[in-house]
Amino acid sequence: MPKSPSDAPRPSDAPRPADAPRRIKVQRRGPMLVEGPVEVELEDGTTVSSDRFRVALCTCRRSRRYPWCDTSHRARSSGTGEGRPGTE
Repeated sequence: MPKSPSDAPRPSDAPRPADAPRRIKVQRRGPMLVEGPVEVELEDGTTVSSDRFRVALCTCRRSRRYPWCDTSHRARSSGTGEGRPGTE
């Protein structure tokens, strides 16, 4: 039972209070799912942003839309050994 309103479970698509921690879901063979809106600072110092309620950040660097995931990781993780660390 929640002890305060902030402890109460909330649907994953409900608006996040400004002071609440940002939720990031890490997947073994997929993108990092981040509750938005987000700003991402790239290696060269440029900043990209998204105002979506959830964004998928590419972790394999195969995306043509990097840093946003475009599911390019699926083409090389078919179970044939490709796409796994140490097998390329």
